[in-house]
Amino acid sequence: MRGNALVLWAALSLGLGLSPDAFGQTVVTLTNIVTVTVTNTVTVTNLVSSIGSATNSAAGGLLASEPNPWESSVTAGLTLTGGNSSTLLVTGGAQTHRKKTENEIGLGADGAYGVNNSVKDVDSLHGFGQYNHLFDDKFYAYARIEALHDGVADLQYRVTMGPGAGYYFFKNTNTTLAGELGSSFVNQRLGEVDENYASLRLAERMEQKFGGINARLWESVEILPQVNQFQNYIMNVEVGVESAISKSFSLKTFLVDNFNNMPAAGRQKNDVKLVSGITYKF
Repeated sequence: MRGNALVLWAALSLGLGLSPDAFGQTVVTLTNIVTVTVTNTVTVTNLVSSIGSATNSAAGGLLASEPNPWESSVTAGLTLTGGNSSTLLVTGGAQTHRKKTENEIGLGADGAYGVNNSVKDVDSLHGFGQYNHLFDDKFYAYARIEALHDGVADLQYRVTMGPGAGYYFFKNTNTTLAGELGSSFVNQRLGEVDENYASLRLAERMEQKFGGINARLWESVEILPQVNQFQNYIMNVEVGVESAISKSFSLKTFLVDNFNNMPAAGRQKNDVKLVSGITYKF
């Protein structure tokens, strides 16, 4: 029996490099090796998970920091007087713009209602939408639709729509100046007369920002002459100034002049509004 034990010890010593004193601990040593291996595997797995989570968090942070391409605002104004004259004027509007490298979108709507000594003297609704596709930094093609109602001018509705081309003469952070040339289809009910005709469209618009005082100045001019009757034309002019009073709020004052060279019977050619209000940007 002792001879057999020596033979077994010699075989294990050759295979595992163990001394006679360590022979009794052989199984324990093997168990420890297995335990360490398993523990290390779990640790490595945890490290990989942590790295993945950190990567995902970093990616999520980058995605969350992308700026919103839409710039939107709402404006509201209210004027009341009493005593010798009793007047009410309510104005409101909303606009949103999206500017990307190749595409620009502008949408807006506004309205005004006024009463002077119980007589309605302001009653207008206006809306527009324009899409620009830029071929480079300066040149673009556009499609535009615009609608106007003016009860005081006896204009039940006027819808103009059509394509055209535009060019940015200046386009940087603080200054933009663009000119547009196109055609429009005009559909309107003026007085009791329904009209449909084609017109040209010539327009320009400018905006100047003053970063030091957080203010901006803008103006736009649009003229639409009927193609086969140039004396029948419409001109729309807007000039305004806006000054920030906080990060989200600003004061806005602007003048709008809608000129129709052939107005409804008994109406003036010019309709002018001077509007002031508070604007909230988001």
